[in-house]
Amino acid sequence: MDNYYRRLRDLREDHDLFQKDVAEYLGIHTNQYMRYEKGYRDIPTDLLRRLAKLYNTSTDYILELTDDPRPYKRITE
Repeated sequence: MDNYYRRLRDLREDHDLFQKDVAEYLGIHTNQYMRYEKGYRDIPTDLLRRLAKLYNTSTDYILELTDDPRPYKRITE
């Protein structure tokens, strides 16, 4: 889990996005997003959730708790 930032970079590149594109989606500065992707800063939970939604995956996949990129099914009542 210590290297989840590599998965952030890989997901971004797999979706043909630039750091500035993802930063804009998250509403943060590009330099701030770069720090998350380089592993200099831990990513806040709210941004992690938004990234999972952007990449149509789970937060567990981003955090390397699973190697299955499929998102979990939402439970609705």
